[in-house]
Amino acid sequence: MEKYIIGIMSGSSLDGIDLAYCHIKETNGNYSFEILTADCVPYSEAWVNRLRNLPLASGKELWQSHADLGRHFGEVVKAFIGKEEIGNVDFVASHGHTIFHFPEQKFTTQIGEGAAMAAACNLPVVCDFRTTDVASGGTGAPIVPIADKLLFCQYDFCLNLGGIANVSAKNSREILAYDIAPCNQLLNAFAQELNVDFDDKGAIAKSGKVEGKVLKAIMELEFHNKLFPKSLDNSFSTKSVLPIFEQMATKDKLSTAVEYIANCVSKEIETVGEALGLGLENATLLATGGGAFNTFLMERIAAKTAVKIVTPQREIVQYKEAVAMALMGFLRWEGKANVLSSVTGANKNTVNGAIYLS
Repeated sequence: MEKYIIGIMSGSSLDGIDLAYCHIKETNGNYSFEILTADCVPYSEAWVNRLRNLPLASGKELWQSHADLGRHFGEVVKAFIGKEEIGNVDFVASHGHTIFHFPEQKFTTQIGEGAAMAAACNLPVVCDFRTTDVASGGTGAPIVPIADKLLFCQYDFCLNLGGIANVSAKNSREILAYDIAPCNQLLNAFAQELNVDFDDKGAIAKSGKVEGKVLKAIMELEFHNKLFPKSLDNSFSTKSVLPIFEQMATKDKLSTAVEYIANCVSKEIETVGEALGLGLENATLLATGGGAFNTFLMERIAAKTAVKIVTPQREIVQYKEAVAMALMGFLRWEGKANVLSSVTGANKNTVNGAIYLS
């Protein structure tokens, strides 16, 4: 079986809407993919502010934004198809944009209404990829490890350095994965204090110094002592981590944040590697997400772990999560499990996603 799918990812760093037009094929249980074309469409300043403030908005504003963002996604897809002269599309698979994620309270909320999206782009839409897992007792995150298992099986570890960093690890029997720490949420927030969107290659962070007391305080936060499976809501960054960085020079904030992320990554690679009996010296790690472009961050991670770090071609670094959404839509279309209980702690593997026909 094969499908041509546009996968859409909107991450917590709010840097834009990632679209990946993918050819996904399954033959005798083996899966393959090709990114035929891809793009990142930046959010307008109005949308950034709206999404950032939505957790404090009224119920009416939340549902209005749910419909409006769905229409916006649909219009972006339509423009993408026209710009790239795309012919055959079977359906769109959209993650939506996370506003709330509280699996311990049995709910998670990703907005971007599927019906509005389908109507706007005149294509079927598969979306809502977390709620069934949460309803089944899972953490609803991370969900990309199904792609790590089926599309990137040659790597022992897969590290996503997005708005939130997460890791997956696998042996011949099982796969484990979970959130590690805020990543680009922190780095971009500090860079924007200097009126730049991000710290290019980590140059500003490299010029700063690590504030030991701040680093120690962050590493002692309760989340970092929890056992997996575990996941993070966006509010962890804003309520628990960012306030610890007050009264510091911005370059020192960035330097300390890089060290914090690198510490968390190395610690969790060791923890999950030990749980699966993986020898780190002979293991490979695929690094993707915007943080993989941060040279200084990657240097600090490499200095703290023995695994061999592989950075793939730029297209996969940037669009792996959009590809994963396309795969999750592919599996949902076939009625197959697309979120793994070994990752989330749910009582079973689950089939996640609602289908909206155009």
